[in-house]
Amino acid sequence: MSASGKLRTGVVGLGAMGGPMARNLASAGLLQAVWNRTTSRATELGTELGVTAAPSLEQLAGACNVVLTCVSADEDLVEVVEQLLPRLNQGDVVVDTSTVNPLTARVLAERLAAVGVGFVDAPVSGGVEGAKRGALSVMAGGNSAEIERIRPVLEAISANITHMGPVGSGQATKAVNQVIVGGVAEAVCEALALSEKLNLPSERLLTVLGAGAAGSWFLEHRGATMLENRFDTGFKPALLLKDLKIVRQLAQDLDIKLPMVESAIRDYEVLLEGGNDDKDISGLIRLKRGSVAG
Repeated sequence: MSASGKLRTGVVGLGAMGGPMARNLASAGLLQAVWNRTTSRATELGTELGVTAAPSLEQLAGACNVVLTCVSADEDLVEVVEQLLPRLNQGDVVVDTSTVNPLTARVLAERLAAVGVGFVDAPVSGGVEGAKRGALSVMAGGNSAEIERIRPVLEAISANITHMGPVGSGQATKAVNQVIVGGVAEAVCEALALSEKLNLPSERLLTVLGAGAAGSWFLEHRGATMLENRFDTGFKPALLLKDLKIVRQLAQDLDIKLPMVESAIRDYEVLLEGGNDDKDISGLIRLKRGSVAG
């Protein structure tokens, strides 16, 4: 891909985050093709957006010079890259918005560099709402020149792009981000479970908390829905649990203790073992209320 060449982007993974990102790339005129493990999802979205629903990852790679991946786990990303490799061309760039271990990002970057393909690890934060509005925060790791070449792609999905350093830095930043996400969720869910026991008026409570030092994105966007027992939109508990286990591995490698992370891991394991497959991590309030056996 020459520096002046038209960006033709393929999106791999069309879930709660990948689907909206693909729509925003289409709106920016940058989307060429989509692929999803569940073929019907790719077919439906491809028809909606007027782009190719690639029948295979190799064919998507052949049609695109930028591939944006949004998958669930390290092993999924490794598998995707291996299937893309035969048709990727020198100068192409793979930009990964998944949350994986920084080591995985570095290993894949080396694998792709061997055939002249760039790699940018660009995990995102901002939730499903941010993905739909194209207002995500991108924390990017990689070569500055490659990040600049694909900047229009990143701008189409985000409100903020920060280059954190070499490959792996984006994922390291996301690990820090997820420690905060997990900790805030623990605190807010516990606090609102307490507020229910104290019979406080929920609407006034959320207003006063949000206006002070206790205010947070999680409280603002999930406080009311939690108190209404609605957990149908957002970030799945199983995915946060996976992310926190990545953080745990990093902490072990660095010989640092993260007791809040350990507590959150235990809580989400209990939540999921209890059959609570809510679509959002705010379902944790069920455990804090004592309605899920610990």
